Amino acid sequence: MSHQTGITASEDLRNFFATSKDGSIRLMKIGIDNEELVLLDKSEPRSSWEEDYDAQVLPHLDEKQPCYIFYRMDSTDNSDQYEWIYLSWSPDFASVKHKMLFAATRATLKREFGGGQVKWEIFGTVKEDLSLSGFRKHVEAHDAPAPLTFEEEELAMIKSTELSVKADIGVDTKHQTLSGVAFPIEDDALHKIMELGQGEITYVQLSVDLENEKICLEAAEDLAVSALPSRVPADHARYHLFKFKHTHEGDYLQSIIFIYSMPGYKCSVKERMLYSSCKSPVIEMVEQLGLQVDRKLEIDSGEELSEAYLYDELHPKKNIAKQAFAKPKGPAGRGPKRMTKPRAENGE
Repeated sequence: MSHQTGITASEDLRNFFATSKDGSIRLMKIGIDNEELVLLDKSEPRSSWEEDYDAQVLPHLDEKQPCYIFYRMDSTDNSDQYEWIYLSWSPDFASVKHKMLFAATRATLKREFGGGQVKWEIFGTVKEDLSLSGFRKHVEAHDAPAPLTFEEEELAMIKSTELSVKADIGVDTKHQTLSGVAFPIEDDALHKIMELGQGEITYVQLSVDLENEKICLEAAEDLAVSALPSRVPADHARYHLFKFKHTHEGDYLQSIIFIYSMPGYKCSVKERMLYSSCKSPVIEMVEQLGLQVDRKLEIDSGEELSEAYLYDELHPKKNIAKQAFAKPKGPAGRGPKRMTKPRAENGE
């Protein structure tokens, strides 16, 4: 509905609009009188629009009476028409009836004036809202990027990290570059990983130094599988390498399992993103050292890491029950069943 209140601009106001946009008018104040939009006041430019702003706008804001103000900027649009700021003033101490009336007529006035020439539209209930500083805050908020969702925030952090980080992984004096987001890894961590590969230890825990952007050694030991859950922190992410010694179908195996533990939202966004981004390069680094990673796991807590769980992850059970007594299908296109010829009564 175009006119929610039925109030439109008076003939005098329409004529004023037609002749007031040539640059001779800086401000026009408009109100409602006898169910018409009427011109209440106007002023001419004295200096630049920013210097004139507070001196011309603020005195026209009555503490109990709503009004509209069109304020001309010095800039022009693509059609060389001046750009305007449309201010809607609805003070807290105005009556509810007046507030509702002015709110319902705001769109009508903008159309009567010519919405294409309105560069900015601001609503205010206190003078600070419509002051020059309030206007600038409005522009800054308008131009600021929209708030990011959690997923968008994580994606932005990944992209930022990928641009700012270069891989530099040293094995003794040898440096290698890996794909993805790769931080340098400390020498003692590299040595312990090689010891795990040589069978000297069964467990290595790595962390990401968020401030210095490098991979660090947290722990290394000869660990039984029953003690593995206790090594997983409940408040920080970690990478774990565990050599799982077990038998399968009569064979003795030593399988290396890479475990990425992330206790959910107990960690900061930065920690979650850096661990997620560095995971693949760390696995590549381990494999480049000659270790074969037999299984990669992601867990929330150490409680999941039982011996049975690790075994099932390495050797998933196959469900063959459905096929054990399945009736085989007959050959396709074998035609109708053959008829048996009855024997003769004489035994011939």
